[in-house]
Amino acid sequence: MSPVEAIALLGAAFAAGMINAVAGGGTLVTFPVLILFGVPPVIANATSTLSLVVGTAGSLYGFRKNIREVQAWFKTFIPVSLVGGWLGSFLLTHGKESTFSTLVPYLVLFATLLFMLQGVLRRRVAHLVVLEEAPGHTHNRTHLIVALVFQFLVSVYGGYFGAGIGILMLASLGFLGFSDIHKMNTLKNVIGSLINLVAAIWFTACGLINWPIMGVMTVGAVAGYYVGATYSQRLSQEKARLLITSIGLIITVVMFWKLH
Repeated sequence: MSPVEAIALLGAAFAAGMINAVAGGGTLVTFPVLILFGVPPVIANATSTLSLVVGTAGSLYGFRKNIREVQAWFKTFIPVSLVGGWLGSFLLTHGKESTFSTLVPYLVLFATLLFMLQGVLRRRVAHLVVLEEAPGHTHNRTHLIVALVFQFLVSVYGGYFGAGIGILMLASLGFLGFSDIHKMNTLKNVIGSLINLVAAIWFTACGLINWPIMGVMTVGAVAGYYVGATYSQRLSQEKARLLITSIGLIITVVMFWKLH
């Protein structure tokens, strides 16, 4: 890769790391940049996933105090998330690349719209009454079953593409009655990390990773996560969402022009 390409990819991964640390959705930056540099869509998605998975897992450090409080839910959500994440990555690698290329702009637009609805979803879950924050004592079993089915579908989408799954998972947890956003984010980050990890392992096994690009982007992502985690509290969530939404809409327009 040329020096210009390396610097651009480093910067994109750095920005993605910061965005993930602040609000999530760094894929909206890394994936389109790879496409613009001529990387095939499937390889771009796989390489982006692996580059960011370490940083995504690292974000759990900031929520380490809450992990013990939500770990009772792990055995409920992790199995369906792992199966769904693998199925999504399997569908990506066994489908036609032309089909994925056609879907890409719509997936990016969908993820961007999720960001636009983030504030509404957060206000919605903030007014819900917690049923029981332990799976064995959830009053409404129907809610639990619906949430598990929804989580499975989110995981499939996460393994296939992934941008915006965090907001979908928050909606699912809100449906169960969670109201503590810190606990919700902790559970969401644990599950999201595992979905991305399963997809990254599958992509690696299928030989879809561009290793030179992945190496450069991983360095940028780690640095971005560090800076984002350090300074994110100084940036209002409203400004972060506005920035991400603007980036996503611009990227959507470019992707429709580039791939159609």
